[in-house]
Amino acid sequence: MLDQKEFVNKKETDVEEVKEHSNQASRLKLIVSDSFLSFMWVLSGSVIRYLIYMILGTGMDPISVLLKGYLALVYLYYFSQLRKVTNGGSYNPLFVLCHAISDNFVEFLYVVFGRIPAQVLGSVIGVWLINATFPAAADGPRLNVDVSYGALIEGLITFAIIILSLGLNKFPRSSHKTWISSFAKLALHVLASDITGGVMNPASAFGWAYAQGKHLTKEHLCVYWLAPLEATLLVVWICSLFIKLPKQKRQHEMQYKDKLV
Repeated sequence: MLDQKEFVNKKETDVEEVKEHSNQASRLKLIVSDSFLSFMWVLSGSVIRYLIYMILGTGMDPISVLLKGYLALVYLYYFSQLRKVTNGGSYNPLFVLCHAISDNFVEFLYVVFGRIPAQVLGSVIGVWLINATFPAAADGPRLNVDVSYGALIEGLITFAIIILSLGLNKFPRSSHKTWISSFAKLALHVLASDITGGVMNPASAFGWAYAQGKHLTKEHLCVYWLAPLEATLLVVWICSLFIKLPKQKRQHEMQYKDKLV
């Protein structure tokens, strides 16, 4: 009887060790995925935008506008699918942060000190590679208004896209939510493109600012970091009053449970 109990305890210990190793491996994979997606988001976005304007020009005739909009939607949809392929990889700190806030403290620290720095690093490398190999495509966001007005605009569009994304999460089986989210991102980007660039992504903005030596300026920190982060925190607080934010499901935990069955 004692031997059987010791065997059960040893088995439980082994299971916990396997689970811990699986957790660490999955966290590392997410960090790598975040860095890669951020790198690709900045690099491919700049090159594709440059090629589109080279081919279609800067005209505002209906056909050109519709074609540019369609290509932009396909681009956004493609990156949404990449997020699924990488089991939760992301190129935007705001989306991972809004879920981390509603999760446990360990997950919050993992996002703040692991995933977000990886996204920033990927963006910096992406911008550096553009400037080194294809400088004609280097076209980062520009603030064309004063800091306070720019921060207000960037905060408002961030608030809109985050609250929409969290609202769409209530319908996980909807086949249209990815297209709706992509269309909303495109519309908000167009609305703010002549004001702040419509970035809604602090990591991407940091990549461009770092290349220009402006990453520590008041303009960059207030408009592209503080305003979006405050908008994200406000959305999470509002949603917590009315709905329970879903915690991110980890693929390795699901696989682990399958092994136990």
